[in-house]
Amino acid sequence: MSSLERDLSVLEADLVARPMRISAYHDLPFAIFRYEPREEFRLRARLRLFAIGLEENHGKRVRFVSLARLVWRIAEACQGLDYLYRVEQFRGFDAAQEHLNHLMRSPQFRPIADEVLAEIDGLDPERDLVFLVRAGGFAPRIYRASVLLNELHQRTMVPMVLFYPGSAQSAADLSFYNLPGDAGLGGYNYRVKVYGVDA
Repeated sequence: MSSLERDLSVLEADLVARPMRISAYHDLPFAIFRYEPREEFRLRARLRLFAIGLEENHGKRVRFVSLARLVWRIAEACQGLDYLYRVEQFRGFDAAQEHLNHLMRSPQFRPIADEVLAEIDGLDPERDLVFLVRAGGFAPRIYRASVLLNELHQRTMVPMVLFYPGSAQSAADLSFYNLPGDAGLGGYNYRVKVYGVDA
């Protein structure tokens, strides 16, 4: 069994347990599933089958939310993609990233936590699960995944799993997309369980 299959098996057991075991805190039903970036397309294909199994075998419904799609939606809705391209052209890539980050966190624009909540509106915490996928839309440093989880805290009780591409020295030291100098900056929230990290 591959490490990806093993980690998904552990996640499945925790998602269907009663009570659910993805978090030690009742008001924070979130988890992070870390995987190697090179496994992106394999994971995507596997997650569809994983979701079908959760529904058919355990009565769970899975809603997929693409973070990459939300990033582009926010950019287009706020000032348009042409404006973003001009920012990068005249001020550089880092300025374009900062521009996107501002659009995604500022109440005057379209906070990404609000976008996620709109995507999952009406879901039942007892039956539904949310898989936050395509986190590469935050790369390389557009937005920190841990910030998103913090912003969703106490705003929803629907269980969520953030699928996080990166490496790990430990559960407290994740590196988003294996970027140098990024350890501890990408996804880890000290109150959620991290799958795909050797103990």
